[in-house]
Amino acid sequence: MSGAPGGRRPPFPGLPGERVLEEAAGARRRRGNGGGSVPGTLLCTNRRLAFVPGQAPGSRGLLRSEDEVALPCIHKLVAASSFSKPKVLTAASTLKFIPEELAVFCRDFRLLRFSFPENGLAPQAFRVANAIAQAREAAARLGDAADGWASPGEAIPEEEEEEEDEGSSTTLLFESLRDWEEELQRLGAAGWRVSAVNERFDMAPSLPQYLWVPSGLLDHDLKRTFGHFQERRVPRLCWHHPGGGDLLRAASFHPASEPGSEDVRCLEELLLGGRGPCVLADTAELPTLADIQLAHLRLRALCLPGAVAEDKWLSALEGTRWLDHVRSCLRKAAEVASLLAGKRCSVILQEASDRDLNCLLASLVQLLGDPHARSLLGFQSLVQREWVAAGHPFPRRLGLLCQDSPREEAPVFLLFLDCTWQLLWQFPAHFGFTEAFLLALHDSSFSPDCSTFRFSCQRQRGRSSLPRLPSQTYRPMGGWQEPGGHRGHPKPCSFPPVWAWGRRYSRQQREQFRNPAGPPGPAGPPTPSTPAEPRPWGEPRLVLALAKGSLCPQPLPWWSRPPQRPPLWGSPSGSQGTLGGLLGTSCQPPPGLLLPCTAGPCVRLWHRCYLRALPQEQRGRLAPSLAGLTEELQLLQERLRAWNLRRPH
Repeated sequence: MSGAPGGRRPPFPGLPGERVLEEAAGARRRRGNGGGSVPGTLLCTNRRLAFVPGQAPGSRGLLRSEDEVALPCIHKLVAASSFSKPKVLTAASTLKFIPEELAVFCRDFRLLRFSFPENGLAPQAFRVANAIAQAREAAARLGDAADGWASPGEAIPEEEEEEEDEGSSTTLLFESLRDWEEELQRLGAAGWRVSAVNERFDMAPSLPQYLWVPSGLLDHDLKRTFGHFQERRVPRLCWHHPGGGDLLRAASFHPASEPGSEDVRCLEELLLGGRGPCVLADTAELPTLADIQLAHLRLRALCLPGAVAEDKWLSALEGTRWLDHVRSCLRKAAEVASLLAGKRCSVILQEASDRDLNCLLASLVQLLGDPHARSLLGFQSLVQREWVAAGHPFPRRLGLLCQDSPREEAPVFLLFLDCTWQLLWQFPAHFGFTEAFLLALHDSSFSPDCSTFRFSCQRQRGRSSLPRLPSQTYRPMGGWQEPGGHRGHPKPCSFPPVWAWGRRYSRQQREQFRNPAGPPGPAGPPTPSTPAEPRPWGEPRLVLALAKGSLCPQPLPWWSRPPQRPPLWGSPSGSQGTLGGLLGTSCQPPPGLLLPCTAGPCVRLWHRCYLRALPQEQRGRLAPSLAGLTEELQLLQERLRAWNLRRPH
């Protein structure tokens, strides 16, 4: 299969355990309207669809990210011929003609087109088209054991093993006790500790092994609280603001919960703990999972060539409601971040499952309030803690499992990346990463070759590695220790995290991930507000609810009498506005806090991500590089010449 016009293809830079199923040497990839085509070899492997251009360098080179697509990322495969109608290919379909063109519609909004010249490519085109359809369905069964993937001890090629300043080894994966303790120390959260109560995943299977809980609450008492929350996901600390505010997240209260007096004491110590008022912020104002999925499907259909007339495109975009969902998420996160910065209180994010919108809100609040989260390394650690370790079901929400119900699909993580891009667009000098980094993370989310998106929780992720015994020994100085090794160093998962960018991206591509205009040096914690505003409450057991920017009393389920309305915590005055009321004395945000504009024109469409199937819309939108700047300069010169021709003399 290697013989083809133009000679043999360059060696294929495959991943560990990857094998080529079929290939069509001499195929051509279309570069868009008027962009011509590039000759090369189209390959179908057990992991991805890849195109190796004929002029590719030696065997140590990597594929360009735009020339490959993971098999689960393929949404639809269409074969076309001048003698037959286009046919959508599936594993069960039968292709009865030789395809002249193959269109690959991707879940990440790309549209790849490959053509097969008539010079002896007919059998190869037929075989590779059928192989892609078969391999795509086989790759969707992510629950099966990894076939041929590298074991935890397998060596990585030297070029990929070379470490960078901000590589995967310096990203906190939150799979060990040391990571949790290191991050808690960075936050300076006095009154909190790392608990190993869930080390065997027997208290809450979907939660991580280690939790941040109040120092005054013993693990024996903490165990009493798990059964009073949905999926046993108890409140735990996410982030501590230097001004004294604490951000927690939890699932909803269990409807059948009837705590006894001792359980009530433990619950109130967990929720209140003498830290001041407790504000419950639910996700009722945010879109549901069904809303997110429907909007994403409409947006993906709209961004295909010829989907709608040009004069009706903007109204059709508004009809998808995707930007409305982005706006509502940013607005809610800004309210919570303002509350933490302006009032010394505890805010508890509550969602029924605590595995979807709570991940999004907790991450956005920290992006708004913590400069460290806006660095490249800090952002990777943030995603690892609030999404991966917290148990977001990536395979189900991204539709990577063919046996799952379609109703479980909802790209919450992609919505979060869009919200992050909006912040990056509004505050470019406050972020240490670029749009190219967000785009790489967006596309990598559909790849099953990394542990980040392949599993739904830390417990499932740990089962993919070699079995290890639970900790059995306690030492007064060293704490609990595992047999044969120090605690806090679990066996690594046999799948690498997505942060091992060197496996898929060249050094030149990775250099474009860093923002040269971003903040210099490592980002520190946000500056506390000075002078600190006095606590405007009279009783320590005050519980409030945050709804539409207003605070109102909210009794806990086991309280028989609702609390009195606090005098200074009502709805914000009209002169201050919603954020002004939450900030307290003025609308001026404290240093380190970003407050995005969520008005209509300020929330924009992510062109470089969503309009990739329309090459004419991508001109001038490339990442900062010599080629990108050259293209942008040519585009500006063309517009200037066109304007001069139309200008009256």
